[in-house]
Amino acid sequence: MHQNDQIDKLARSQIMAIAHQFSLQKQIADIQPFGSGNINDTFLVSLQEVEAQPFILQRINTKVFREPKLVMQNMRIYANHVRDRLQKSPLDRRWDIPKILPTQQGQDYWKTDSGEFWRSLSFIANSQSFDVMGNIEQAREVGYALGTFHHLTSDLVPEQLADTLAGFHVTPRYLQQYEEIFGTRSINKSPEIDYCLRFVSDRKGLAHILESAKADGKLPLRTMHGDPKVNNILFDRQTQLAVSIVDLDTVKSGLVHYDIGDCLRSGCNVIGEETEQWQDVQFEMELCQGILQGYLSTARSFLTEYDYTYIYDAIRVITFELGLRFFTDYLSGNIYFNVKHPEHNLWRSLVQFRLLESIEAQESVIQKIIKDIKYKAL
Repeated sequence: MHQNDQIDKLARSQIMAIAHQFSLQKQIADIQPFGSGNINDTFLVSLQEVEAQPFILQRINTKVFREPKLVMQNMRIYANHVRDRLQKSPLDRRWDIPKILPTQQGQDYWKTDSGEFWRSLSFIANSQSFDVMGNIEQAREVGYALGTFHHLTSDLVPEQLADTLAGFHVTPRYLQQYEEIFGTRSINKSPEIDYCLRFVSDRKGLAHILESAKADGKLPLRTMHGDPKVNNILFDRQTQLAVSIVDLDTVKSGLVHYDIGDCLRSGCNVIGEETEQWQDVQFEMELCQGILQGYLSTARSFLTEYDYTYIYDAIRVITFELGLRFFTDYLSGNIYFNVKHPEHNLWRSLVQFRLLESIEAQESVIQKIIKDIKYKAL
């Protein structure tokens, strides 16, 4: 959830009291809003001790994550598995996993009297994130980060993970929700709304491609991140190499193709998904090539022939899915995604639909990139 620039005095005192639950007797120097997420409230807590590392404090959106204890359970399973694997087979470079910080009572969350669910995570030191990528080197690092996540979890039995968001990244479900809303709402027409209505109508078949491949046994369930946007990749400030992937609330069993597609969708749109200049949105091929090069440099250890076959479709499907979700939320009255104005989700959907048009117009180039990198990786 996007934070306000200032925390009012009442909220600050309440947040300070919650932060003290995780500070383990250390004195808190400051609390500031942190990041640009759409769902949770996130703060960076600084401590007075010179050597003390700051930490992340988050209020989990329990309207979205209705069973936050299961979210924490999945994070523990993921983190323990990856740490064990890295201990046995270390990487040849830095890779950090956010640590879950306990309360003074030893719990990994704090629940307030009013039912708010808070948790704290270690801050990945000497790191930074970017909302958009500036060059192909950054793109390769973003791809490397996602490939490393999938590589390190490729032997984690996905059934160990709870389904914390039923139907999340199951595109036919979002199409069904859209059709239910569309059938019950009186829609005020405009050129932008008409464009979106036609766009969805013309591409309904997209929603079923990945799920049909799963049902046919072509794509297996694996551990997925669920939200591998560019700004969830952390870079070392000195080396500019990717060192972590964060925002692990959506780690669960699923198709890694939703991750691959989402990483490319977010990474190859250099003007970002919040732009109002939606007509100018383009899918940048150089960045696409860089992400796929970085991804396949590590992910080739587990990918199958069918996995390669569905990479292009994955980019289309997830872009369609997110545009559909934004548009459905707009028609529903903006009840899921946080918005800055009533038309915000409409503009977000226009950005995704325009991006999908750009992807489709460059299908042959994208397919050639996938083919070329695949054979170089073999």
